[in-house]
Amino acid sequence: MQQYNTIKTKYPDALLLFRVGDFYETFGEDAVKASKILGIILTHRNNGGDRTELAGFPHHSLNTYLPKLVKAGQRVAICDQLEDPKMTKTIVKRGVTELVTPGVAMNDDILHAKANNFLCAVHFGRSLLGISFVDISTGEFLVSEGTDEQIDKLLQNFAPNEVLVSKTHRKEFQELFGNQFHTFFMEDWVFQDDYARETLTDHFKTNTLKGFGVDHLSHGIVASGVVLHYLSETQHRRLQHINTLKRIAEEEYVWMDRFTIRNLELYHSNHQNAVTLIDIIDKTLSPMGGRMLKRWLALPLKNVEKIRRRHQVVSYLYENDPLLKKIQHHIKQMGDLERLISKVATGKINPKEVVQLKNSLEALLPIKQLISDCPNEALRAIADRLHSCDELRAKIKEMICEEAPVNILKGKTIADGYSEELDDLRNIAFSGKDYLNQMLERETERTGITSLKIASNNVFGYYIEVRNTHKDKVPEEWVRKQTLVSAERYITQELKEYEAKILGAEERILTLEQQLFSQLIVWMQEYISPVQNNAQQIAQLDSLCGFSQLARENRYTQPIINDSTEINIKDGRHPVIEKQLPLGEEYIANDVLLNREEQQIIMITGPNMSGKSAILRQTALVVLMAQMGSFVPASSAQIGVVDKIFTRVGASDNISMGESTFMVEMNETASILNNLSERSLVLLDEIGRGTSTYDGISIAWAISEYLHEHPARAKTLFATHYHELNEMSVTFERIKNYNVSVKELKDNVLFLRKLTPGGSEHSFGIHVAKMAGMPQQVIHKANKILKKLEQSHSSEELTEKLQSAQNDMQLSFFHLDDPLLEEIKEEIIHLDINTLTPVEALMKLNEIKRLLTKNKKATS
Repeated sequence: MQQYNTIKTKYPDALLLFRVGDFYETFGEDAVKASKILGIILTHRNNGGDRTELAGFPHHSLNTYLPKLVKAGQRVAICDQLEDPKMTKTIVKRGVTELVTPGVAMNDDILHAKANNFLCAVHFGRSLLGISFVDISTGEFLVSEGTDEQIDKLLQNFAPNEVLVSKTHRKEFQELFGNQFHTFFMEDWVFQDDYARETLTDHFKTNTLKGFGVDHLSHGIVASGVVLHYLSETQHRRLQHINTLKRIAEEEYVWMDRFTIRNLELYHSNHQNAVTLIDIIDKTLSPMGGRMLKRWLALPLKNVEKIRRRHQVVSYLYENDPLLKKIQHHIKQMGDLERLISKVATGKINPKEVVQLKNSLEALLPIKQLISDCPNEALRAIADRLHSCDELRAKIKEMICEEAPVNILKGKTIADGYSEELDDLRNIAFSGKDYLNQMLERETERTGITSLKIASNNVFGYYIEVRNTHKDKVPEEWVRKQTLVSAERYITQELKEYEAKILGAEERILTLEQQLFSQLIVWMQEYISPVQNNAQQIAQLDSLCGFSQLARENRYTQPIINDSTEINIKDGRHPVIEKQLPLGEEYIANDVLLNREEQQIIMITGPNMSGKSAILRQTALVVLMAQMGSFVPASSAQIGVVDKIFTRVGASDNISMGESTFMVEMNETASILNNLSERSLVLLDEIGRGTSTYDGISIAWAISEYLHEHPARAKTLFATHYHELNEMSVTFERIKNYNVSVKELKDNVLFLRKLTPGGSEHSFGIHVAKMAGMPQQVIHKANKILKKLEQSHSSEELTEKLQSAQNDMQLSFFHLDDPLLEEIKEEIIHLDINTLTPVEALMKLNEIKRLLTKNKKATS
């Protein structure tokens, strides 16, 4: 327990798994936590008078239990026996060999194949924040810095599994980014510029960071230093696979704030069992491809040339289906190259995985062959960059057995014919049968005992068994070891010698196999970079193949991307909703045309449930998919590159954060209006409905006017059920009215979901309530109230008020060129308030009033 306590004090905030014999044990608080999370039995024992809780599991079940602990957000320190208990008379030396945390894991049961497992650090600078992401399982290391909005977006996009923050900024982090992340708070001294630079240059073995193009990101460098420091703290010191630091070049990608990422349901949805965009578009076959696709979705391109290059590959593969099928067939044969080579670097790879790495590299050769003489330039470039790693494959083939085991101690790892010594030892250990048979024949002949048997057991090894009927024929030099009911067992000198030889050979085989395997792993580390590069190329190819397959399966077309500022989508569909429709039902496609000259803002009115939101979202998704490099769900699409996409969907409560719906809505809308650009696409859905009708209409009107008058002239789709906003198109020439059409039957409504020009007259809220099964009397009453309201607040009156307000806005409130107002102003300025009696003040006020009324009569 002393030894346990010493180790535990070094890792106070981790759950310590302490190896005792064949078990991993947890004690005290840790045991209480572990038993709850793992559902194992909690016992206790009295150690030196103190009652200590205790919970444990067999050491070979580590891979079953460890993932559960980490997924529950625990940091787990694995404390192993560092020497063989047989070799020591005192207590076995123990130490922590690995600290596994939600963000630092190499274990396949913890990792998701198609998702990165990022560890992230956020550093709070004076004006900006620095951020860094590392995935120890793939070797990716990324850095950026920016405002809290930019950092928030990156956190949403990269979804790190663990975030490191300095203890002093705990509160600030939670206020800015919420508490949905697993955070770990670190000492302040780690967040120092010079310490971070030193950590990084030591790791990369360089003098400066200029070569990575990140030298100017001082806050980002601090965050990167913190991440590396944390890896060494968690016992991960073999990190040759983390061999470059890349900047996330925000300016190259489409800007989406976190609300947009959430509203468009790109990766997650707040609804249970909802299907997200990534679920629909991910047709990748390799883990590397799946991760790459996620990255492309998080960071759609803005560079027309780069987007076109992706489209050309997709188009070429789309037209050459046999080629596509062949490439995909070979990609399917591959394991996770990136994670396998990372395991080589960290020394955690097992024999079976080495064979898997070789087979994956072999599957790469036919791909290289297939695309190296393609007419498509981008595909040829991928082929040129693929490294065939001939030596690596040959060496593994020569050294490792094709059926190598997962555990080197449990089976044959090194191939026959590689090491002479090993072959000899195996001969001794495994050709024992022949030797024993010869011996048996010889002894039977010598003694005349016909029923002799040679066997072995765990207690005293090899023995000769003699039936009781032949007991009197046993030679004197045999030593009796065991008496059974009907037989006796003996050992001989020759048997003992032979046994020692076999056991010695088996032990030596194990040692030699481990030795040779370790040498191979060290030698393989030369190939980390080429294999990582291969993984990247295959990931790209896999993603592009996936896009071609997606386009084929779902009738997508190639969009035209250019530098104009117009978006023209014909027959656009929502990629996710169209896949969810009941059998036989067609998705109603719609056209959308937006530009900065004639049709900058489209006001879409129409009843609830008519599909306004779907039209808004599908427009954004078509643009996004096009700029990722995919084909799009439309009969044709011409897209002038968009640089920012903003969406704001009304009334999604954030009560858990203690903010009202309306406040959240206004915050988000304000952030849109303050960040507009000429290439922005703005989607506003039901803005202002979180407050009273008149407030809502006024806010929606003012926002629309602001967007129209703003020099950026951002392209906007505004869905609303305030029909009064249709009047805006009279005054503002670039606002156009559209409605989602509805067919009225006698007392029912048919939603046609088609976008047609012109505003819609009234909403069908009561019809929708009826469809939802609201009691008859409620519907009846609602209709009565509606009629009354419509009479008292006729929409003409409201519109007139809005129009007059519009005119008032043009006028200045105080016309100071009016001589009367000048006179009153002079009067007031020259008053000496301190000497004025109340009566005099009233008389003065009366005089001013008289002046004004006299003037009013004169003007009327």
